[in-house]
Amino acid sequence: MKDDAILVCVVDDDESVRESLPALLKEMGFTSKTFASAKIFLESGIADKTHCMILDIAMPGMSGPELRQELVMRGYSIPTIFISGNAQFAAEPDVRGAVACLVKPFSDEALLESLRRALNLKSPG
Repeated sequence: MKDDAILVCVVDDDESVRESLPALLKEMGFTSKTFASAKIFLESGIADKTHCMILDIAMPGMSGPELRQELVMRGYSIPTIFISGNAQFAAEPDVRGAVACLVKPFSDEALLESLRRALNLKSPG
């Protein structure tokens, strides 16, 4: 990983998401790492290098909102985009403070716009 690369970490228990998002993120110009659970992410020690997180809301063990809260308690303020297959979760109080909450399947454009907001990047043109 280059020092100037923007690292986006994806934490989702859905293998298809972990397989598809890295290619899309690379196409958008980001470096990414994927994790099958919040526990694996926390054990990786990569939080201090992470510029943005894409977190599934509902995962076995620690949920996306619980992971975000744990990171805040550890002193990290990583911009977060929540994703979920259930639109009902987008309105729940524990996703407040996130940059966005996208309902699967979401468009490439919606993800890119959320990443730009999270990272304070300007749109091209």
